Amino acid sequence: MFGLILLEFRKLLGYRSVRIAMTILFVLPWIWSLAPAVQQIYKLVLISMWQMPALALLTVMQFILPLLVGMTAAELLGAEVAAGTLSPMLLRPIERYKVLGAKYLVAMLYPFILLLVLMLSSLLAGARFGLEEFIGGTGFGEGGFIGSGVLGIGQALLEIFKAYFIAGITLAPIAALALLFSVVYLNTAAAALATIATLNIMRLLVVFPAINDWLLTTYLEAYVAAPENLLKALVILLLYAVGIVATGLFIFERKDL
Repeated sequence: MFGLILLEFRKLLGYRSVRIAMTILFVLPWIWSLAPAVQQIYKLVLISMWQMPALALLTVMQFILPLLVGMTAAELLGAEVAAGTLSPMLLRPIERYKVLGAKYLVAMLYPFILLLVLMLSSLLAGARFGLEEFIGGTGFGEGGFIGSGVLGIGQALLEIFKAYFIAGITLAPIAALALLFSVVYLNTAAAALATIATLNIMRLLVVFPAINDWLLTTYLEAYVAAPENLLKALVILLLYAVGIVATGLFIFERKDL
């Protein structure tokens, strides 16, 4: 199983979509750090490097990151179907659930790789604003960017790491969803399109308050959720992930390939 996971990671890092995604997420923080209009939109004047990761995440979390994650996660299976390499792999003495399970694990770890690139790039892009302690907030902690007094480097790093980790947890079910659609359609483009369409439909369903708490898109900003709401968000995200993975494994075991 470990060998399968390493194999899937090597495949993942070889995809052109991954290189494009990393390039986009590396470049965007530099654009935002130099664009006064972006800071004006969010009513923010950057005074510290430690604020840049929040601005970067805020601008990409609702659409760009889910799109990049969904496209590549769909490719994990769709690319093999298109290349004709999936069927020969399944002819080997290895259970189907292990093959798809390795892909699910890699797909759900992929958002953390992208977020690491975004975080490092945003810190580099914001370095010109100063990296010492400052009066204000990172945008992730209490008080948002205004903060509640002097913020030290250690506390700033802790808030940034925590927020980006939660953002990764939020994106993991989206990666799993894209792979599920790839199992259903056996096509990268169809799976990516179905994933984005599903997320957009969920966004529209906020007009029904009764189901709002159960929509995956409701938790795309869980990284700034109050502590009392965070546990609920993490539980629902876990339920989504488990349900999606289980459904994908069930369908894949019975899929005629």
